[in-house]
Amino acid sequence: MSAEPSPSRREFLKQLAVTGAIGAVGGCASETPHTPRPNPIVLENARPGSPHWRLTKTGVDPATKWRCPWIEGYCSHTSIRAGEELTLFVSTNPPSPFRVEFFRLGWYGGAGARQVHETGPLKGITQKDPPVGPKRRRDCDWEPSLSLRIPKEWLSGVYLGKLTADRDGWQSYVVFIVRDDRRADVLFQCSDHTWQAYNRWPTQFALYDDGESSWYWGGHVEVSFNRPYGRYCQIFDAPLSQGSGEFLLWEFPTAFWLEQQGYDVTYISNRDTHQDPAGLLRARTMLSVGHDEYWSIEMFRHVQAAVAAGVNVAFLSGDTCYGKIGLHPDGQGKPDRVFERTGVFGPPHGTRDFVAINTLPHERPYANELIGAHSTGVVTGGADWACATPDHWIFAGTEMKQGDAIPGLVGWEWHGDPAPIPGLEIVATGPTFDAPGKPNGGIFTATVYPGPKKNFVFNAGTIWWGDGLSEPPGYLRPSVYTTPHGPAPRVQQITRNLLERGRG
Repeated sequence: MSAEPSPSRREFLKQLAVTGAIGAVGGCASETPHTPRPNPIVLENARPGSPHWRLTKTGVDPATKWRCPWIEGYCSHTSIRAGEELTLFVSTNPPSPFRVEFFRLGWYGGAGARQVHETGPLKGITQKDPPVGPKRRRDCDWEPSLSLRIPKEWLSGVYLGKLTADRDGWQSYVVFIVRDDRRADVLFQCSDHTWQAYNRWPTQFALYDDGESSWYWGGHVEVSFNRPYGRYCQIFDAPLSQGSGEFLLWEFPTAFWLEQQGYDVTYISNRDTHQDPAGLLRARTMLSVGHDEYWSIEMFRHVQAAVAAGVNVAFLSGDTCYGKIGLHPDGQGKPDRVFERTGVFGPPHGTRDFVAINTLPHERPYANELIGAHSTGVVTGGADWACATPDHWIFAGTEMKQGDAIPGLVGWEWHGDPAPIPGLEIVATGPTFDAPGKPNGGIFTATVYPGPKKNFVFNAGTIWWGDGLSEPPGYLRPSVYTTPHGPAPRVQQITRNLLERGRG
């Protein structure tokens, strides 16, 4: 493998002029990009992208409902630093030689990714399905297929390994995060605990499957990161994301927009937040993105300490920090590769719709004491994101007035029940609906409260915030309860206001 050289300053300035002039895809054409600085993200996105990162032939075995047995795999790490060794475990059934193309996801002039390495053909074998272990754990112990030491040139980001079986051309992904330890303006936390919680590979073995109910919400069920990601199991059918968890669905629109705008962003996993509290302090603003449901108590305390130290936090997410989990070693003794649901970050009877939820401890701290609001009531539904305090600084430049709304932006899970935090302001609120014209009794609330060092904590109160920022190649727009309307200048401006204030 040979590393691609960094662009020269002349090439960088030329590319910057081009991207600054064009500056748009998926509804961003009318906005003025954030003034770029020669930070690593701007330099990286000046490199040529590749449209070939997307899957072209994938599928699901109907007998399992979730898996692509013709080629599937998983990684030894959810998050890894340059210089560390990543191992891929791949199965092909029937056996077939296979190739792996590695891509970093980002803006790249609208292409969405850049190819950083490829290898193969490699020998493919059919790996054994793991037995059903204690607490229904499916913990693969497959033979390694490929080991790769992460090059120092690979910038922090979300990376896909595109697996292709030579025999019949079947494809799927593996996904991992490359993290670093540098200081940056923005720290993007991926929601990989939630990706794994909803992973039903190979057949009904998510955190929600107890062998009896398909949406179980109690304890005594474990899931392991030592297995492929199956087909996404909620809201819509998304086979072209096979193997990538939920990143392409709920998080990529935010990352795509941030990198298009030239923000200095670095990426971490939920596990990094769990293990590395000092790492949170290297950013001005931390982002929780998309569907960020499953947190450990260590994650909660580490983010709480970061706020106390002056870090800004923007929860561009919904259903956040709802399920409490305990992390354990896997069958090989590797720490934090297995977890189970152990409690709820909310008050007793705060939610109504889940079987077995009241068998779990509901103990403080509650999620709204960190976020500002949290999952409550009916939990699901949709709404327009309606302005409640038009004079607040987050609305600067949006021209929004009291009651003005961004259609369909709230969904499909949201936050309400704001906490009595000194200085907390409700910036958007309104009733939630099971369908247009059918209110379900919920009230969503988006909030902002001040930190102790002139920092802030913002809560957007919706999983779908990224839909208002961009629509990357291959993006699917959700439509359940209500339908968001795609990239919106007001959502982009509010996000820009948050990040600019975060820079100080």
